[in-house]
Amino acid sequence: MARVTAWGHGLRHLYERAMGELEAGVQMLERRYTPLGRFSPGPFESWSFLWQPALLGLVATGLILAGGSFTNSPFKFNSTGTWFFGEPAANPVGSPSQTKLLLSIVLVYGGLLLLMRVWLRLAEVLKIHAGAPVRRLWWMLGLWATPMIVAPPLFSRDVFSYAAQGEMTSHHLSPYILGPYTLGASPYQNGVDPLWQNAPAPYGPLFLFLDGSIAKLTFHNHLATVAVLRLLEVVAVGLIGWGVARLAEGLGRDPGEAFVLAAMNPLVLLTLIGGAHNDAIMTGLLVIGVALAVRRRFVASLVLCACAAAIKAPAAYGLAFISWTWLGPQARFRQRLRPIGVAVLVTLGVLGVWTLLAGFGFGWVGNLLSNGTVRSWAAPATAVGMVVARVIQLIGLQVSVASVLSVTRFLGFATAAGAAAWLLLRAESRGWVRSLGLALVWLVVLGPVVQPWYFSWGLVLLAASYRGREHFWLLALSIVGPFIGLPGGRTLLNGLVHANPLLIAVAVAILGGVLVLPMGRWTQWSWPEDRVAA
Repeated sequence: MARVTAWGHGLRHLYERAMGELEAGVQMLERRYTPLGRFSPGPFESWSFLWQPALLGLVATGLILAGGSFTNSPFKFNSTGTWFFGEPAANPVGSPSQTKLLLSIVLVYGGLLLLMRVWLRLAEVLKIHAGAPVRRLWWMLGLWATPMIVAPPLFSRDVFSYAAQGEMTSHHLSPYILGPYTLGASPYQNGVDPLWQNAPAPYGPLFLFLDGSIAKLTFHNHLATVAVLRLLEVVAVGLIGWGVARLAEGLGRDPGEAFVLAAMNPLVLLTLIGGAHNDAIMTGLLVIGVALAVRRRFVASLVLCACAAAIKAPAAYGLAFISWTWLGPQARFRQRLRPIGVAVLVTLGVLGVWTLLAGFGFGWVGNLLSNGTVRSWAAPATAVGMVVARVIQLIGLQVSVASVLSVTRFLGFATAAGAAAWLLLRAESRGWVRSLGLALVWLVVLGPVVQPWYFSWGLVLLAASYRGREHFWLLALSIVGPFIGLPGGRTLLNGLVHANPLLIAVAVAILGGVLVLPMGRWTQWSWPEDRVAA
């Protein structure tokens, strides 16, 4: 045991050393090769500068809106009648313009890069200078989010699956047994990714209840259903902003910084609003439930977290951490059984009510691993499995990729479960909110499929509870996450190689300009004086 502990300390030391050098290297590159080098940190003046990042963020999301609205944009589903504008004609004449395709990609990538830069610098300013007026930050969020609300569903077609499942629910067809293909030749079915046409839904009864109610509310109009689902996610992001600010206050942290790290996070804006993913509802309910627990409102916190689990199952982690830590670090195991029992009863009651209202039983529990049909290199457990299977096949042994993936994915889940158990048992010494956030992040990283919007589950909680280098990882995942699986990158490179010189010059000017564009004197306050070379 002593040897294992020594190895653990050694690995921790190597990690801290490696990450310290990486962080220092990133800061050096920022200082040397970005406009930050033009400024020297001076005394912080006031928050009157906030209009500048507000405007820059609006420009960034506006570029994404413009690029994503082209009729042949690779960032959305291009089919007639799937949005209010930017869709191809029913009978298009001629072939799509490659120039417009390249411009679409350049505008979206340019907007992404600008948004990342603005948010990163703003987050660093608020880390060093507490007390930003949250009301102004709400206005900033509104400005940044408006183009994403107007834009077609971007980067994912999942919202069309939601709409189809809502239509099924409204006609009493169980999405837990049947797939959207059941709807036949219907506008609802046309937008669904072929991968999910026959796949049952893994979502909880609360989401099906909301989904089916929206289909009825819109009188079974496909386009209106998709639009209302987008607005529902916008409201959910508002819940995230309100909840994380309350959570930060309860933990004695700066609510302004937590708000920027969570609600104004590019991952949230691009995937939860732009992609209209139902993870926004789950995360919003979860963070409010955790905030209520911090304020010692036990039953209310359990109800909110159980409602979050009735959207997507991973929110059940919140129930486990709240009930286990409720009585404090001095509680014995037998004493903890009472709050755990209350949590079980409340959860069963909440799930029972929503199951009764939805009307389709608990079939969703058996469908939780349905996304395992996707083989994504972004998921370590899946990537390792595909590499191992290929190596085994190369040496002449006959083995199916599926059988190897079943082993590596099981090991990934077992490791994630072990990490969650370890964090739960040490939650009170490490901070239970922070431990909960880390457990959710590890669940995503070690799961069978890594989708960028999954990271919002844990990152929103870490926004109000991070410690030390976790801030670096929060920023890194938020910036890298939206680019996971993002289409258009290869098309952009091919287009730049084969396009005419003038078009190449325009594309390079836009992307290069975004990278080196000075964003204003306010960025100097994102650098502590002791980090700046003399």
